[in-house]
Amino acid sequence: MRMSLRLVFALIVGVTVLSYLFALFQVKAAKRAQRKELADHAQILAESLEDNVEQLLGRNSRRRLDTYVVEFAKREHVAGIAIFDKSGSAIARTQALDRYVETERANIAHTISSNLSYSGFHSIDGQPRYVHILPLHEEIGVVGALAVFYDASYIDQQASRLWWDAFLRVLAQAAFIALVTLLIIRWSITGPLAKTAKWIRELRAGRQVERSGIESEDLFRPLAKEVTDLAKSLEMARAAAEQEAQLRASAESLWTPERLRIHVRGLLRDRPFFVVSNREPYSHTHRGKNVEVEVPASGLVTALEPVLRTCQGTWLAHGSGDADRENVDERDRLRVPPDDPQYTLKRVWLTKQEVEGYYYGFANEGLWALCHIAHTRPVFRARDWEHYVTVNRKFAQSLVEEMAGAEEPGVLLQDYHFALLPRLVKERVPHARVAIFWHIPWPNSEAFSICPWQRELLDGLLGADLVGFHVQSHCNNFLETVDRTLESRVNWEHFSVERGGHLTEVRPFPISVALDDSGNGKSPPPSPYLDRAALLREHGVEATFLGVGVDRVDYTKGILERFRGVERFMEKYPAYQGQFTFVQIGAPSRTHIKRYHELLGEVESEAERINWRFQTPRWKPIVNLQRHHNHAEIQRYYKASDLCLVTSLHDGMNLVAKEYVAARDDDQGVLVLSRFTGASRELRDAVMVNPYDTEQLADALFFSLTMDPVERAARMHRMRRVVKNFNIYRWAAELIGELYEIRLEAHAEVT
Repeated sequence: MRMSLRLVFALIVGVTVLSYLFALFQVKAAKRAQRKELADHAQILAESLEDNVEQLLGRNSRRRLDTYVVEFAKREHVAGIAIFDKSGSAIARTQALDRYVETERANIAHTISSNLSYSGFHSIDGQPRYVHILPLHEEIGVVGALAVFYDASYIDQQASRLWWDAFLRVLAQAAFIALVTLLIIRWSITGPLAKTAKWIRELRAGRQVERSGIESEDLFRPLAKEVTDLAKSLEMARAAAEQEAQLRASAESLWTPERLRIHVRGLLRDRPFFVVSNREPYSHTHRGKNVEVEVPASGLVTALEPVLRTCQGTWLAHGSGDADRENVDERDRLRVPPDDPQYTLKRVWLTKQEVEGYYYGFANEGLWALCHIAHTRPVFRARDWEHYVTVNRKFAQSLVEEMAGAEEPGVLLQDYHFALLPRLVKERVPHARVAIFWHIPWPNSEAFSICPWQRELLDGLLGADLVGFHVQSHCNNFLETVDRTLESRVNWEHFSVERGGHLTEVRPFPISVALDDSGNGKSPPPSPYLDRAALLREHGVEATFLGVGVDRVDYTKGILERFRGVERFMEKYPAYQGQFTFVQIGAPSRTHIKRYHELLGEVESEAERINWRFQTPRWKPIVNLQRHHNHAEIQRYYKASDLCLVTSLHDGMNLVAKEYVAARDDDQGVLVLSRFTGASRELRDAVMVNPYDTEQLADALFFSLTMDPVERAARMHRMRRVVKNFNIYRWAAELIGELYEIRLEAHAEVT
């Protein structure tokens, strides 16, 4: 209450002072204007009388002059008029001007003698007066003077009225401001603060309540951020504790972010941990005049952030955002996440030529095509290899600088962009624990031998203490490739490679997604059928059944094969024409690589060809959406669809399959899954297909749409249990746990 009164008092004083200054300026301006106006009127009146008075003086008509003076003295604010002869004696004048004339005697004499008019304001008998004296002429020269006297007191009276009006206005404003201020304080300050206090009390008591709304108030935005973060931490801590209690009660061992943090803390024991990837977890991008932070929808960030937060670790990545350089310190670092900084992001800068050669050239036109065996010929160029080597060395230098002085640091390298990096790091920091996870398939040894630099790549990878793949078959292919290419000893019993006195272990770690069951049972989910109709209506389509596919537009994803399966389904089961629509969400990727650019056109042409065959004015079989969609947009399609088609021709894992399962908290929907994905090893209740077999694809669509609801729910329930138990946090825990179980001294002794 005291703060409110102080604020109201300060506002009233401020408004009063400001109003006084404004009124002072206004009164002075008004007085100046009225004085000027009075002077102008006096001059005009005197000049209008001049000729007639001079003529009457010439005829010596005093009676006429008296009448003339009295007549014109009746004008507004005119106090009187007087006419003087050459000696300064009054010839004619209005009554009660004696005091006026005596006061202006000197000015009258001066006007006659100098032949110059005079005007000015004077105080006569304590009253403000204005006089204008004009010389009168005949042929012989100045013969007298004409004096016009005005009562100027009305100017002060009007100024007084202005001051009084200003006082009343200030009084009204002060009352209004006091009222409005109190209401604003009530609605915008005390009200939200009271709600926030109640919100925190309810949260502390463990009850779920709506947010306070304080975050929408600009005034409290800094406080709101801290309060919201505190409340969020409290909710997360309580949820984690409840989840742990439930897991203990049911004897389950589900991996959660909190459990992962505790697990990693025990492994690291305050030792530093580093992650290296091509793609950064946070990037800064210009959006008009503002800079926005972009967060990729990446399972990798979900898995590794709890680890880095626990140990205050460092993530090294290519700084690719156009505003990235503006948001780092002199060592190219910044603390992330932006809203709650807990670990360091170190950005490595690459030239355009290095990105073209290392990333688009060798990594994607070469290794990606080679490892996926999807009938696209890999392209290997010597200049791309040179850039690949240069970038790996640049990352190695940056990583070694960050590890300077660290005791037994842990390093997790990500993917095929950094095949040389394990050896480069291990040679310079032999006491580091180094693991690399290869996110794409590893082909058989004959296929990999196509690469001109296969020996260098394998030697680089074997610098790691641990090499991880998604599935065991990829581990087997890798060991076989090493066995046939390099001088080494492959231990098939323990899945390890000894080379040059260093031992590298090779293990499968199937990556996954986070499945959140925390919302189950709290509120009924919205009807998928209503959302489906709304989604299709956005594209001008009416249909009963909906299928969805979500991919980057990549030749490994089998999008063209998928479309041909839909086409054959329409031919083979014509009853579904006008009833089933398939929505393909395809994010363009690497479009300035020729094969990817061509594929975009092929996908669009194939969709148009099939639609031309079957579409009606209100329906078409394929809706092809070639743009980036955010996570929330994709979730709507997942939840509303009858089935999801994943038809990869070759895939290390394919997280879309697991994302679809994770989204179906209603235990509905059918996953149609290519047997050439790593996910097919785990999600055995999916409808398995060979994407090259168009007939099988068509039959799989029919089988999925006609599946018994009980069987459909049972299949999805079992798949969700798999994704829940083998989630992204378990992947990170097992990978890092395996790395820290390795005995580095034992590795050094093996010779």
